[in-house]
Amino acid sequence: MRGLLTLLVTIVFGVICAGAAAVSEAKELDKHCVLRPLGPGKDDTDQVEAAIAKCGHFGTTVFAPGQYNITRKMIWDLVSSRVDLHGYLNFKPDPEYWLDPNNTYRVVFIQNQASWFVLTGHDFVVDAHSSGGINGNGQTWWSYYGNRTRQDGDGRPISLTLSNVTRGVVRDFRIEAQPFWCNTVADSRDVVYDGMYCNATNQDPLYAGQNVVPNTDGINTYRSDKVTLLRWDITCGDDCLAIKGNSTNILAKDITCRGGNGIAIGSLGQYANLPDIVDNLVMEDLKLIRLDSRVQPNLVSGVYLKTWTGSVHGSPPTGGGGGGGYVSNVVARRVSFDPVTVPIHLYQTNGGHSGDNASTLQFSNLTFSDWTGSSLRNTIVDIECSAAVPCPNIRFHNINVTPPNGTVPGYKCVNVASEVGLPACNATGTL
Repeated sequence: MRGLLTLLVTIVFGVICAGAAAVSEAKELDKHCVLRPLGPGKDDTDQVEAAIAKCGHFGTTVFAPGQYNITRKMIWDLVSSRVDLHGYLNFKPDPEYWLDPNNTYRVVFIQNQASWFVLTGHDFVVDAHSSGGINGNGQTWWSYYGNRTRQDGDGRPISLTLSNVTRGVVRDFRIEAQPFWCNTVADSRDVVYDGMYCNATNQDPLYAGQNVVPNTDGINTYRSDKVTLLRWDITCGDDCLAIKGNSTNILAKDITCRGGNGIAIGSLGQYANLPDIVDNLVMEDLKLIRLDSRVQPNLVSGVYLKTWTGSVHGSPPTGGGGGGGYVSNVVARRVSFDPVTVPIHLYQTNGGHSGDNASTLQFSNLTFSDWTGSSLRNTIVDIECSAAVPCPNIRFHNINVTPPNGTVPGYKCVNVASEVGLPACNATGTL
């Protein structure tokens, strides 16, 4: 009898404890924080950080419309939570402050890039409702660097960095005037960007007709798996998308690129001791638009793929080379574009010199299908693979690209082990 009574007491006590835990968890999930801007000239950083600290785990944080003035670097650690960002995080326009290494994070290993705003954590949604996001005040930066030298890793901050994220969603987010890369996702998996707008448009008449907004890439992916990019609209002076090393299972769909260098896979092979892998990349419904040359003169490629050579020259972030790895199972389909310099381009001589060793990073299983547009040169396809690792299984289908008037389309294939779909493209050869 005493044993039965003890068992009943234990069960009842367990039920009470479980119920209390459930109530406690429900209260945690019910956490709700609402912010409003403090007003012009006032610093919102403290109230933003306090709200995220309180509701960033198992809660909801709502930003009312307006400008939130941010004056220092910031990390949001989000767990099973939601952020509704109806306003803009306005990062103060002070290049000298942000270029101090103490004032940014270095969570992105590739080229030692700086970040002023980092999202990390798991199972979260950040929704800007197409009415909020980040104001990067890029014009101050572009004019500041008008007569200064830019270098990789020099401290210009990435506008929005996702680092060590699992199952994160960024939705309908706007980034106005990114000073440098608009987005980076690094060391993450199961990430969805559903609706992203980046706009690097120079307004300084002193630099009209020049590309004064270099390195304003839409995104760089790095060391990340299962990343989805949907509904992107990118105005930039560099890579619309840049798929960098160890990016696997990537989908990019419904991407509009306005100006810049095109969509890049690379550069790869910069780090001699760190192999770069890009595997299972699908890009579809891509549109590249040429802007008024007074605003942005560049529209270089449709899709281009690049590696460093097999020799090492200096060290990252500005030098390097000699890295191996591979790129395989890449599809680029339903691509339309205004006149570009080279629609499809692959080269393995980035940062190289005459007499360098050939790259050991191999490209294989690349498919380009349903391309329409025009080229400023008669070379429509320029595939120049490494002599050390020729490219097998390069496939083309329905490539309808118009060369300049009075010319016939040309196709260049160097060190291509096997190719299907192009007329008069030499399947093998050497430079």
